[in-house]
Amino acid sequence: MTLDDERFAPSPAVLAGDTADVYFVRSKQILDAEGLSPTVTVEVFCNRAGLLCGMKEALALLARVLPPGAEVWALDEGQTMDEKEVVLRITAPYASFALYETAYLGILAHESGWATAARACVEAAAPIPVISFGARHVHPDVAARLEYAAIVGGCVGCATTAGARLAGIQPSGTIPHALILCMGDTVAAALAFDKHIDPAVPRIVLVDTFKDEAEEALRVAAALGHRLWGVRLDTPAERGRVTPELVKEVRARLDQAGYPHVRIVVSGGLDANRIRLFRERRAPVDAFGVGSAISAAPPIDFTADIKVIEGRNVAKRGRIPGITENPRLKRVNLREGR
Repeated sequence: MTLDDERFAPSPAVLAGDTADVYFVRSKQILDAEGLSPTVTVEVFCNRAGLLCGMKEALALLARVLPPGAEVWALDEGQTMDEKEVVLRITAPYASFALYETAYLGILAHESGWATAARACVEAAAPIPVISFGARHVHPDVAARLEYAAIVGGCVGCATTAGARLAGIQPSGTIPHALILCMGDTVAAALAFDKHIDPAVPRIVLVDTFKDEAEEALRVAAALGHRLWGVRLDTPAERGRVTPELVKEVRARLDQAGYPHVRIVVSGGLDANRIRLFRERRAPVDAFGVGSAISAAPPIDFTADIKVIEGRNVAKRGRIPGITENPRLKRVNLREGR
């Protein structure tokens, strides 16, 4: 990982300390006024097991603020982590990074929570792929980070251009209900999409807007033929949601009509438990779209503790002074690529 990768660059507000807890701002003011900046070792650990995400962004921040000679050890992005495991260790003059504890803890907390939730859905669905559709459930300023974390968690695609760019992939998504409603007919919307959108984009059409899902799937398949990659079932809760039985019916009707190539994507209110239901009942799903089960995942709390000051082992009460050994940590070259 190149630490100056602009995809993970911190915002001006973060670098200025505007997003820091104000007591860090005041602590730095006091230390500066007293002429103090002891070299410390800070360890960051998690409060529960999960999948680590956000480390690339945290290291990109540290690479911009730590002085030459600083020492950083970290777990790799996407590694599993145990409860209370140290995932990051920083040794540097405290004043150089005092302002940024709030930022790097928050980055790790939210992105690890999203990635961990994504991994749970991916494991429940395996080997069927999962696509992240959760951007609409979060503030747009963090949508790309959510989508990136979902990809780290194992999702094969995400909905937004910004998230896909961060993850180094192409965004996923074709026709929303809004287009079908504006066009007045599902087939008309499908044909318009097929006419105007790059042929490299798979033709996947929602089939639950106006008519029975199986009927609509057959109409779209007849109109697009082999250009149709798949149909998406997103039946709302008001009509009982998508069920394994509905998927089986749509699959059977497509096969009987001579369209075995048409795949079925299922979305709408999915989480790991509901995905397992489809798998247990052997519903012939080709891909799952997951939204709030990932985007609404609780953050994984991370804590930063000073454990060494100028070579002297220290700790707050309840914690063990000195470095916590973790052979999984790797030394990070903060000057890499800079």
